[in-house]
Amino acid sequence: MQEYFNSSMKRFNYLISELDNTYHELSQKLGLSDSAMMILYTICNFGESCLLSDILKLSGASKQTISSALRKLEADGIVYLESFSGKKKMVFLTEKGKLITKKTVSRLITFENEALSTFSEQEQELYFVLTERFLSVLKKKAATL
Repeated sequence: MQEYFNSSMKRFNYLISELDNTYHELSQKLGLSDSAMMILYTICNFGESCLLSDILKLSGASKQTISSALRKLEADGIVYLESFSGKKKMVFLTEKGKLITKKTVSRLITFENEALSTFSEQEQELYFVLTERFLSVLKKKAATL
């Protein structure tokens, strides 16, 4: 099994793991669970509301994990859900939710922007192009399973 992991793949896996761990630590330091942070981050990405299906798609978390976290956020008065176009659901931030996201998600996004700003425009574009290429190839390989 060891022969599959060349030094580049080991480095790549290490960096992915460290990135995941850093986001986990940031969520914890900001007082949110990872799933709550993913939900609030996704909502903020769309404005102050988004489709539940967008949260499921963009978070990468299971439907059970997101549903459980949403129930807790709803019970805490941070979000509310409304039916939208048939069986679809929209998730909205409450006023309390808007205040919490300003103290949490907005800070995380500021950190991300500051980290990204250490790259030149050309480096940013190269990072995005290479990441998109890697993802595209990986998705094509996954589709063959």
